[in-house]
Formats: sequence, C-alpha cells, structure tokens
Amino acid sequence: MTPLAPHLSTFLRAHLPREYGASQHTIASYAHCYRLLLTFAAERRKTRPSQIQIEDLDADLICAFLDHLEVARSNTPR
Repeated sequence: MTPLAPHLSTFLRAHLPREYGASQHTIASYAHCYRLLLTFAAERRKTRPSQIQIEDLDADLICAFLDHLEVARSNTPR
C-alpha cells in the first residue's frame, strides 16, 4: 500500500506553488477539498484520514464522494 499523505503534502506545498504559481488562497482551497475527500474516504473505509492509502481512492469511492457533495453539501456543477 502507498501512503497518500506524503504525496499530497508535496503536491500542496511544493508542486502547486512552484509549477503553477498557485496562490495561498488556491492552495488552501485545494487543501480544503482534499480534506473533504479524505474525511469521506475515512468514514467509508472505517479508518482515520491519515491512514488513507492511494489505492483506497478508487473510481467507486470518487463517484460516491461526488454524489455526496451534490446531495449532502448541495454542491453542483455550474
């Protein structure tokens, strides 16, 4: 299994600002979205968000997360 946390941290702290020139607001927005995803995944997998592995994020989980955003949070595409 491949831990997600180190890769996600590198993406948010190094890749986004250096490669894309992302602002702190953009990085905070990405971090918030990932926090929502990891919390959802942890609830589904019955574990802690810090224990989520890359392999846990399969297509079924992502689709369920997107459905959750629409239904529970009333987030819809514009």
